[in-house]
Amino acid sequence: MYLSYFGLSDNPFSIAPNPDYLYLSPRHKEALAHLSFGLRESGGFVMLTGEVGTGKTTVSRKLLQQLPDNTQVAMILNPTLSALELLASVCDELGIDYDASHAGLKYYNDLILSHLMDNHRKQHNTVLIIDEAQHLLPEVLEQLRLLTNLETHREKLLKVVLIGQPELQQLLKRNELRQLAQRITARYHLLPLSASEVKAYIQHRLQVAGGDASIFTHSALKQVHRVSAGIPRVINLLCDRALTLAFSRQDRQVKQHVFLAAADQILGEDVIKDRLLRYQTHYLAFLFVCSIVAGYFVGGWYA
Repeated sequence: MYLSYFGLSDNPFSIAPNPDYLYLSPRHKEALAHLSFGLRESGGFVMLTGEVGTGKTTVSRKLLQQLPDNTQVAMILNPTLSALELLASVCDELGIDYDASHAGLKYYNDLILSHLMDNHRKQHNTVLIIDEAQHLLPEVLEQLRLLTNLETHREKLLKVVLIGQPELQQLLKRNELRQLAQRITARYHLLPLSASEVKAYIQHRLQVAGGDASIFTHSALKQVHRVSAGIPRVINLLCDRALTLAFSRQDRQVKQHVFLAAADQILGEDVIKDRLLRYQTHYLAFLFVCSIVAGYFVGGWYA
């Protein structure tokens, strides 16, 4: 609706995990580096966690773009499966033919292990990526660990990337999963964006879409961080609605009051008031602490 009005060639704030729009903040760079390093190591598992909407799936899509051409990838997006169903899904993703009438853990395991050996002979890597991994049952995770038992003298023949919310960390602390937890060679927890990173994030996405980075005023950008708490998915939802509202008003820029009106429509007036009040409270507390520290040093200097 607003694309041509603002000179955009694409929707810059789609919530689809498009790696072309990935803003590589220092945190996202570290996350990508940890995943890449983990897949190069000899262990079987790497793990990326973060709160909802922090960009975990987009980072995984970027990782896919960086994998060597000789890599076969299986991706599981809905892990609320039994061990048997998960193995069947892995077969589907890897293009392994099977007879469902012979369904059984050993049957699927043998097929997958044979495929891994075949890939190894062809000098192909095999990677399994599981999104929303916090929903995996302990017995399913144990089955995944058993799949990674196949190895050469130097490396595992199957590398597994677990992507999930913070609950995944707690899940892997369970006693029966301690063997799997010990096989995680790289792990990273993705945090929300800082105020400066939110500004750079919005400008980056606008520029990728061929737009002007100054569409959002400075005061509006400040409010984006305060209201969104630095969560990229929330930023996208709010900025998309703000551009729509600015277009309907025929404004050439998204100003602070327009953004807050858009935020009210998305999150609700009560939520916005609560978040802004919480931010002001934290800011005043910070100033209070700073004044005490300054007073201490000034008093010590005079003494």
